[in-house]
Amino acid sequence: MTIAGKGVEGGDAISVLNPATGAPFASAPDCSTDQLNEAVASARAAFPAWRAKPDSERGQVLKTAAGVIAANADELMRLLTSEQGKPHDEARFEVMGAAYWLSSMADMAIPVEVNEDTAERRSETRHVPIGVVAGISPWNFPVLLSFWKIAPALRAGNTMILKPSPFTPLTMLRIGELLRDVIPAGVLNIISGGDALGPMVTAHPGIDKVSFTGSTATGKRVMASAAVDLKRVTLELGGNDAAIILPDVDVDAVAKDLFWAAFRNSAQICIATKRMYVHEAIYDRLSRAIADYAESVKMGDGSEQGTQLGPVQNKQQYARVIDIIDDCKSSGYRFLTGGDVPTDKPGYFIPVTIIDNPPENSRVVQEEAFGPILPLLRFNDIDDVIAKANASEYGLAGSVWSADTDAALSIAARMETGTVWINEVQHLSPFQAFAGHKQSGLGVENGLGGLLEYTMPQTITVKPAKAG
Repeated sequence: MTIAGKGVEGGDAISVLNPATGAPFASAPDCSTDQLNEAVASARAAFPAWRAKPDSERGQVLKTAAGVIAANADELMRLLTSEQGKPHDEARFEVMGAAYWLSSMADMAIPVEVNEDTAERRSETRHVPIGVVAGISPWNFPVLLSFWKIAPALRAGNTMILKPSPFTPLTMLRIGELLRDVIPAGVLNIISGGDALGPMVTAHPGIDKVSFTGSTATGKRVMASAAVDLKRVTLELGGNDAAIILPDVDVDAVAKDLFWAAFRNSAQICIATKRMYVHEAIYDRLSRAIADYAESVKMGDGSEQGTQLGPVQNKQQYARVIDIIDDCKSSGYRFLTGGDVPTDKPGYFIPVTIIDNPPENSRVVQEEAFGPILPLLRFNDIDDVIAKANASEYGLAGSVWSADTDAALSIAARMETGTVWINEVQHLSPFQAFAGHKQSGLGVENGLGGLLEYTMPQTITVKPAKAG
């Protein structure tokens, strides 16, 4: 671990499995209570000096850190594939994305708002750092989503403790090692541990804000824990994203894009398409085209050349997806492809599985599977399909696909989600806000709004002193 700028062994260790084999291949430190206290104390001690640095100096530290990550991308890529399972190309894309987020956030300006500027007084609102921030990142994109937190937190002048998922701690621990000579001691502490560590972090009285990415159920527990001492929270939680495909699309042109909208990273993406509503006029052709394309995609060990989809990352998620597949079988739903999970091979591999028009109230439609299973659903009425898309406790993202941009925009405006894409999905940027509606989250990531999540407004009003 990296605590106060130094390498620290854990009080104990946790095993890290390669999901392509299901076997342990490494261990990571298991942070003790005393070590967490040390990390919080080091972040608290480093805060005044880091806060006092000019914006340009903090920004330069972030840019230098981005360069170090990019320079070590090949090593980090291999490590990320070993612990997460994604193909090397996807792993490298994630590592380089983290570097891009750091360098992009480094130049983002924090505004000062002038409220009044008269002879009687001047009033302005600035945005000051919160203090010590804890980031808790998930296992599906353990590097990129960590830097969605690190970049704005440090840019705004906070210090940080980052806890990656116990399933995927290694790449972030290695990045902590690489950045010890770049980021001042105590400004970024990276710790790891088992299931007990997260609640210890969120309840710690020395932490001022928690930024969490993960399931809605866990997010609610994080929020409850933070409420005890009114910690600030940012929560990026679950989603059950709907795609609406209108009858005027070019079926052959969009089939591949729609497949990857659902199945990239073996569908382990909070903003993956998880319900695909296809107009009945093109349903048969498009469903056949997507299923045919699925047959051409290679699934396997992410370290092997040509692999396009890796395994489900962990045994618990693997069992959950299989349970939903079994429910589809017992309910008599038709499988367009997949459904037969091999039991004679190592690793957590689930073939791409597509279900043909199951009922709206089925588990595969209503639940977030977070694995390679997708329901295709017929529709013929725009109002009805929008109502179905919105009939979810989630509201993270969605998409509309059409040759008629105006028609797509009209539908997008009625979708109850934080992001809607038209004729694409999963376009994300450090410069645009990303936020969940309903039970998909609280607060904002990315963009100016995401940066300001790591600050508190402070209004200063000056009334000129009267002449004596």
